[in-house]
Amino acid sequence: MDNVTKQDAIRGAFFSSIVGDALCLGSHYEYDAQKIYKAYGNKPIEKFMSPGEMMGGETHGIGWGQRNYHPGKKAGGTTDYGDYNIVVLEHLAAISDEVRPFSVANIIPHWMNRLENGWGSWICTMTKETYAQVKQGVPVERLGAGSNAMAIRHVAAHAYYDTEEEVVDAARKSMFTHIHPEALGGGEFFARVTHRVINGEKPQDAIEMVAVQMGGFFQEKVSQAIAKFQEESDPTSSLSKELFSDDLAITSMARLWDVGRSEPIKVGKASPSEGTLPGAVYFILKYAEKENGLKHALQANAMVGGDNASRSIAIGMVIGAYQGINAIPQEWKDTLEQWEYCENLLNKLPLLK
Repeated sequence: MDNVTKQDAIRGAFFSSIVGDALCLGSHYEYDAQKIYKAYGNKPIEKFMSPGEMMGGETHGIGWGQRNYHPGKKAGGTTDYGDYNIVVLEHLAAISDEVRPFSVANIIPHWMNRLENGWGSWICTMTKETYAQVKQGVPVERLGAGSNAMAIRHVAAHAYYDTEEEVVDAARKSMFTHIHPEALGGGEFFARVTHRVINGEKPQDAIEMVAVQMGGFFQEKVSQAIAKFQEESDPTSSLSKELFSDDLAITSMARLWDVGRSEPIKVGKASPSEGTLPGAVYFILKYAEKENGLKHALQANAMVGGDNASRSIAIGMVIGAYQGINAIPQEWKDTLEQWEYCENLLNKLPLLK
C-alpha cells in the first residue's frame, strides 16, 4: 500500500505472522469450526486465548485425539509455528550482519537448547525425528523427515537478507526438519511472495507471478485457491450465502484424508501443504485489499480451526507486508506476550537497524 515504508512492511510481515499465530493458540487443532464459533459466543475471536480456552482446555486434533497441544502456553503466547519463527529471529539477531548464507549447522545448537529448556508447545513428529538424528550424529545435509506439512519459519529473514534468492535459501534451510518437496516449496512460495510485496508488488500479482514461476503443484494449488476465492466472493453463489463459507471453502480444496476409520477429514484444514497453501492463499486474496483486512483475515483463519496456526504465518506475512505494522490492532500489540522481546531483536537486523 502507498503509505507503507519498506521497514513498516518488514515489521508488519513479522509481527502479523506472530500475532496471527497467537490468535490460533486457543483453537489450534480443533477441527470443528461450528464448535469454535459457539465457544467464542457466535462471533469472531477478538482477543488471545489460552489453549482450548472456552472449549474445556483441549482441542480435538484429528488422528492425535483430544488434548492440550500446548501445555506450557497461556493467552498471548504462540504455538510451535510462532515459536520456530522466534527461534530463527533469535539466531539472526545473534550473528553478525556478514554471516551469509543461512546456515543450518549454525542454528542447530540454539534450536537444541530451546527445545530442551521449557519449549511449552506441541513438538511435531518431524522435530522429534530430526532431534534424534542430531543426537545420533547424522550429517546436517541429511537431516529431516518426510512430512509434507508446511512449516514456515523464516519470517525474520526478510529483515536480514535483501535479495529474494537469499530469503528463499533461508526459508528452505530453516525448515531443516522437513525434506518433502511440497513442504519446502510451500515455504519458498510464501518467501518469494512476501519479498515481492515488501518491495511494492500487490499480493494477488505476486501470488500469480510466483505460481507461474514455480509451476506444477504450486501453480495448480494457487489456481484452485483463486477459483475458490472467486466462487466465495460471488454473491450469486450458494457458497457465499453460507455462514461457514470460509470453512467450506478451505475443506473443499483437498482430498479426503482417512486418518482412521472413525474420523476421516478433508486435508484442506490439516497440516499438509496441499491444504495449507491454497487455504492461506484464499484468505490473502479475500482480505488483503479490504479495510481492516489484516485483522479480519487473521480472525477468519483462526475461526476455521484445523492447523490454522500454519496458515496464519503465511497469511500474516503477506498481508502484514502489504498493510504494514500499523494494521495490527493496538490491543493485540499490547497483549502479545513477546512483542517487546521480538521488537528489540528485530531492530538488530540489518534492514531495520
